[in-house]
Amino acid sequence: MNIIALLNSLPGACAQGLIWGIMAIGVFITYKILDLADLTVDGTMCTGGAVCIMMMLSGHSVWLSLFVAFLAGMLAGLVTGVLHTFLGIPAILAGILSQLGLYSINLRIMDNKANQAINVDKYPLLVSLRYIKGVPFYKNTLLITVIIIALLIGILYWFFGTELGCSIRATGSNQNMSRAQGINTDFTKILGLMISNGIVAFASGLYAQYQGFADINAGRGAIVIGLAAVIIGQVLFGKIHGNFAFKLLSVALGGVIYYLVLQVVLWLGLNANDLKLISAIVVAVFLAIPYLKEKHFSKPAKKGGTGRA
Repeated sequence: MNIIALLNSLPGACAQGLIWGIMAIGVFITYKILDLADLTVDGTMCTGGAVCIMMMLSGHSVWLSLFVAFLAGMLAGLVTGVLHTFLGIPAILAGILSQLGLYSINLRIMDNKANQAINVDKYPLLVSLRYIKGVPFYKNTLLITVIIIALLIGILYWFFGTELGCSIRATGSNQNMSRAQGINTDFTKILGLMISNGIVAFASGLYAQYQGFADINAGRGAIVIGLAAVIIGQVLFGKIHGNFAFKLLSVALGGVIYYLVLQVVLWLGLNANDLKLISAIVVAVFLAIPYLKEKHFSKPAKKGGTGRA
């Protein structure tokens, strides 16, 4: 086991973790804020990359390509929201239906090919695996993703402090009370799903650039990685500060930690084919930590009133 090889792989793992951290912020909006289990992201994680790569191959700029990828993700979230709110389909099933439909749509977007590659030497990519080392600092993928995350957290912090953003948060906290206060909960659910999947698709566009190709199976298991980042961030950083912006930051850091853990596990000699199993174990462990901590390590509440005088 070569420690040098591990250290050399860490910058790439951090870059991937930051990109998936952006995706996890999208998952956080549905899973934690809206309290919905949205499986659309497994399809959206491919859609964003497919749209971004095909737009760039058609000669469009990277920023326009990412923006259109974001809109495509929002459209997918809209479909899931309509299925859930207007047709009465449970959120988890609505997400599965959208995900299944997106598979065929993604193939159409990629001209009926399983993957589409893009050459880093011919196209001005925003992020790339080749921009980790030996490039000017302003082109470094790590710096670019950090800046994007900072901007995204700032925008979301502002938005969820507005009346509309607070309505989305209230809907996730208590739907019945929100309706009693005059909030259109169907609209806020749809909007939350659209924002979430838009962010996921944006992250997908970045990840496709980083890899150098869009793949039809790119989103398979994406929800597991997103939930892993959310849970890891919550477990490790949840008690530090209750600020909403810090919660979003902790989710992004959770994505980095997740990929660093995987890198260490692979460095220890485990088979790369076991990554899905390892991912499931990592998520299960971090999900169980709060429960086990509360059950076995929390101090029991004192019974009775004040002591005898």
